[in-house]
Amino acid sequence: MTRIVALALALAFSLPTRAVERSEIPDRYRWNLADLYASDDAWTVAREEVGRSIPAFAARRGRLGESARSLADALDELFALDLRVYRLGVYATSRGDEDTRVAGPREMRQSAEQLRVRLSAATSWVRPELLSIDPARIRAFVAAEPRLAPYRFYLDNVLRWKPHTLSAAEELVASEAGNLASAGATTYGVLSNAELPYPTVKLSTGQSVRLDPAGYSLHRASRVKEDRDRVFEAFFGALRGYTGTMGTTLDAQVSGHVFTRKVRRFDSCLEASLFRDAIPTAVYTQLVADVRRNLPTLHRYLALRKRMLGLPVLRYQDLYVPVVRSVDLRFTPDEAQAITLAAFAPLGKEYVEGLRKGYQSRWTDFLPSTGKRSGANSTGVYGVHPYQLLNFNGEYDDLSTLAHESGHSMHTALAYASQPYPTAEYPIFVAEVASTLNSDLLLHHMLAEAKDDDTRLALLGSHLDLQRATLFRQTMFAEVELAFHEKADRGEPLTGENLTALYLQTVRDYHGHDKGVTQVDDLIGVEWAFIPHFYYDFYVYQYATSFVASTAISKRIREEARTGATKARDATLRMLRAGGSDYPMALLKAAGVDMTTSAPFDAAIAEMNALMDQMEAILARQGKNAGKG
Repeated sequence: MTRIVALALALAFSLPTRAVERSEIPDRYRWNLADLYASDDAWTVAREEVGRSIPAFAARRGRLGESARSLADALDELFALDLRVYRLGVYATSRGDEDTRVAGPREMRQSAEQLRVRLSAATSWVRPELLSIDPARIRAFVAAEPRLAPYRFYLDNVLRWKPHTLSAAEELVASEAGNLASAGATTYGVLSNAELPYPTVKLSTGQSVRLDPAGYSLHRASRVKEDRDRVFEAFFGALRGYTGTMGTTLDAQVSGHVFTRKVRRFDSCLEASLFRDAIPTAVYTQLVADVRRNLPTLHRYLALRKRMLGLPVLRYQDLYVPVVRSVDLRFTPDEAQAITLAAFAPLGKEYVEGLRKGYQSRWTDFLPSTGKRSGANSTGVYGVHPYQLLNFNGEYDDLSTLAHESGHSMHTALAYASQPYPTAEYPIFVAEVASTLNSDLLLHHMLAEAKDDDTRLALLGSHLDLQRATLFRQTMFAEVELAFHEKADRGEPLTGENLTALYLQTVRDYHGHDKGVTQVDDLIGVEWAFIPHFYYDFYVYQYATSFVASTAISKRIREEARTGATKARDATLRMLRAGGSDYPMALLKAAGVDMTTSAPFDAAIAEMNALMDQMEAILARQGKNAGKG
């Protein structure tokens, strides 16, 4: 057993081997939502108070341009209401995530969403009124009134939106329509997480396992081919029976995006989405082109995976099997926390101690349970702290996910501590840099701790697969997402059948199906129905762009740490503390990465090839030493 696996704490804990109810999980592995509201009843009281406060904001209408004081008073009230409504939403969503089967939290979430729509409608006149004021007058107000300093970036951004802002009456209609915008995603979430009858299959061990999204993610990595076949056939077979419904829910969600594109006068859904953070659409299309240009690197890795697994044919079903048999990297939640804290040492003591306090304060909901929302995420409430949801099964991927989500959480904590509320929320484009930076630091920490070639192979293989999944798989999703939005923009319907055909062809292109690199069966075409990110409005591409940026940042931080220098680390922490006080392209450029060129992507591909060189060197060394000792 290597030192990595032996990192154990005094607290012994065995991960469940069966589906458990939430009540069976120890408190220290469950987040503490009482830091938001003491109870559901307290939440209800707060919701009613906010509901009564929203109409009073109408008294500010027509007075924003009166004086600097009048503008400051209005913005203070607006952002205070926004924070209160957001806090209600986080609590309701988190309660629902704990057990999607329970109706009460779903009703709370719907109530919170209705309140958000009410606030949006009640304040829809603010932007048009601000745009009716002479910009020079607004700038003079900001210069004269210190209370307006936190709103400087917000006001500049409002002026940027002038070509896409409607009249006050039209803004009210657009805001009311927002009540329908998330209907597709909400319906999909209930179906996918709570009501879809996921199958149970018996594995070769005799164990019967339920293949909900968490169970599928765990058991698709089985080393037994027959078990993988059972898992894929059963899980995707279940999805296949609902692709008609899921095509309808996705069509509804995309229709909302098309509506926004049209009423806001954008040329495409992509432009409408990226405009929010001032990201040029060329960054998105350049990413897809860069990935297509570098598919030979993906195919090189897939050939290496096939060789290491000893397979005559590599199939899509074989992409999740660990490439090294003899190393069992398993972790308890406590071990995982200790490892992440050690891995993040290059980010400095303040960062590490802040995260340690977060773990001890129950920021994290660790373990899967029946009805719990699948996947992982991090959120937070200004003035409180971050929250992160996991479905921790003890695998190395789960450790990596903890590192990833902890990056988000610390980004939130640092931004909240350094920024006023109007600039505390950072753009997603930058958010994923913080998380993937931590994943890279974890890898290099684990490699430094490894004492044998098998462990190094396992770690390198895991990280290469992360690169495969992030640089290539997420960009593949981005290409599919762009294609079905373009179909919707042309007035073509999205159905389960045409989404399956589109997805299958793209997967085959990426994985070299026609070149004999990877066999992609027809069944894989329904995988799109498993991807909740397709409901997030051009979100997934940022995983890839952020991975590219964080790879460069991590390399500089690690190189400096060996000499005691901190320039790159300090620049990175300043970026995290900056929150949303600038546009993401500028934030990244200040941290040393220019995402308007292909250079960062080419550097990430070079590192991927270098890691494969290391793996092949180890394999050659092991081949020479075979039979010795």
